[in-house]
Amino acid sequence: MNAVISKEPYSVPMLLLTEQEIRDSVDMAGAIDAVERAFEALGRDQVTQPPPIGLDIPEVDAEIHVKGAYIHGAEHFAFKLVSGFYRNPKIGLPMASGIVFAFDANNGQPAGLLFDNGYLSDLRTGAAGAVVARYLAPQEVRRVAVIGAGIQARMQIRGLAQVRDIPSVSIWNRHPERAQECAAEMADELDLAVEAVDRIEDAVQGANVVITATLARCPLVRAEWIEPGTHITAVGSDGPDKQELDVKVLHRSDLVVADRLAQCIELGEIHHAVDAGRLRADECVELGAIVVGDAPGRETDEQITVADLTGVGAQDAAIASATLLAASGKGFGTAIHS
Repeated sequence: MNAVISKEPYSVPMLLLTEQEIRDSVDMAGAIDAVERAFEALGRDQVTQPPPIGLDIPEVDAEIHVKGAYIHGAEHFAFKLVSGFYRNPKIGLPMASGIVFAFDANNGQPAGLLFDNGYLSDLRTGAAGAVVARYLAPQEVRRVAVIGAGIQARMQIRGLAQVRDIPSVSIWNRHPERAQECAAEMADELDLAVEAVDRIEDAVQGANVVITATLARCPLVRAEWIEPGTHITAVGSDGPDKQELDVKVLHRSDLVVADRLAQCIELGEIHHAVDAGRLRADECVELGAIVVGDAPGRETDEQITVADLTGVGAQDAAIASATLLAASGKGFGTAIHS
């Protein structure tokens, strides 16, 4: 049963959820379903979504992101605030934190306060990678290269494993011990052949799925390493000064997909390629258009495809509503009356 804190018995209750309750309410498979529905709504122009807000605090090497949306016909609209304070581990604090606010779409009343500490943002990003892979990755995955070894690298592997069989994974990180730790964890969790490698090119060459999930501010993956038939998902470039792919990668690609083009030309890998004159915005396709069938995904085994995932508010609204409904159905949370 939900615990109840009440001062006025006739007020509309808001459900407060802890991180553990959130984790127990939604898994990767459920997140993939919710996120794919969000992109379907985007493809049908059924989302009201403001531009994201980004705030940097350079003195402490930190960044904060605020995103939100209303998916037409949904029970809730939502906003999330997630932060990365990258020096925190040195002082014994978690690097990431976050909170999600969900509101009843029928009356505007607060419906949920989700203390997820960034978990839902991590989960929905991994789910977006899975949705992309469903439409763009080769049907037969030869090997997966993962550049990065943090939580998002793990989420991307988990998501990909939901939609494709993965024979093996190679992981690179600038801190080799972190790559080894991630490899051991993923091998044990998913029963996969996972190795840590010393050089980026050793991970990328020979792989036909490449995932980049780093905080890089200069290109890591070079075009000459990419073989025909490869799919690349880039998730780290969520700010104008971040970049993981050399612009020649996008120039060489047969299909470049944006989660939201208006956002990617300001923030993502597409932004850098357009600025460099290596790509035109009108050459790109939005993921939502592919999901609803208005544009093709992968059409041949030889295509090189790139997905630029900067993270959109519709994903946050979808995962927040799905979590809130699932948690309420399981009797999780504390109901608070304002």
